[in-house]
Amino acid sequence: MSEKSEKLPFLAYHTSTGQPPELVPGPIQREWMNDTRDAFANRCLPLLIANQAGWLVLSPHTVRAIWDGTGSLKSVCIENLEGPEPYLAMSHFGHGILTFTIPFLFRTPPGYNLLVRGPANMPKDGAYPLDGIVETDWTTATFTMNWQLTRAQYPVTWKRGEPIAMIVPMRRGELESFEPELRGLYDDPEVAKAYLEWRNSRSQFIKELPIEGSSANQAAWQKDYVHGRAPDGTVAKEHQRKLALKQWKKGKKP
Repeated sequence: MSEKSEKLPFLAYHTSTGQPPELVPGPIQREWMNDTRDAFANRCLPLLIANQAGWLVLSPHTVRAIWDGTGSLKSVCIENLEGPEPYLAMSHFGHGILTFTIPFLFRTPPGYNLLVRGPANMPKDGAYPLDGIVETDWTTATFTMNWQLTRAQYPVTWKRGEPIAMIVPMRRGELESFEPELRGLYDDPEVAKAYLEWRNSRSQFIKELPIEGSSANQAAWQKDYVHGRAPDGTVAKEHQRKLALKQWKKGKKP
């Protein structure tokens, strides 16, 4: 953990009746990644880190939705197939948008928003998650998670325990503080040198990969990035191979 890390409060007040939806850290695994040949997708560290970069809101119901292709509020037929009331899914906007009520009032530290998005790297046939950013350090309102149904007359199902949203705190104004600047590679000789070393190393590895007995063939894939290492052996000062988001626990009354 970086020395700059600090403990930041992140609160969720359950606003409804019954059991609240489960909130869990994003797991590192994705079924489709495990199903790739030799599970090669799991070699991509950027994907694995993104998988874990937030907390998931799990559906307490099994829900099936079918869009008739029109813009009417009644254009989405919703069936709650499993799980207790109150139900979360509704048609609120029309146009094939399925809305999930998120029965929490979240509270982040001053200056922090909450990015509300679909679960990272978890494609869903027939539905696309719509992102939102909420100022959860002051608002007294709850929010919804919306999915755009993309195929008319095609049933889309969210199973009980399946993620319906991913929530990610983000510092307000941080993106706007960046000063983007476009440069040519050779404007910085040191950067150019490092890039060319990586490119040559990568080209050589791919060339040798199908040659039986070669070092590349035995290694199967390059692991420099996974180990936070450049081709010349330089190691990154800060490098993460796994995130460790904290579990939600029941809080005490102040």
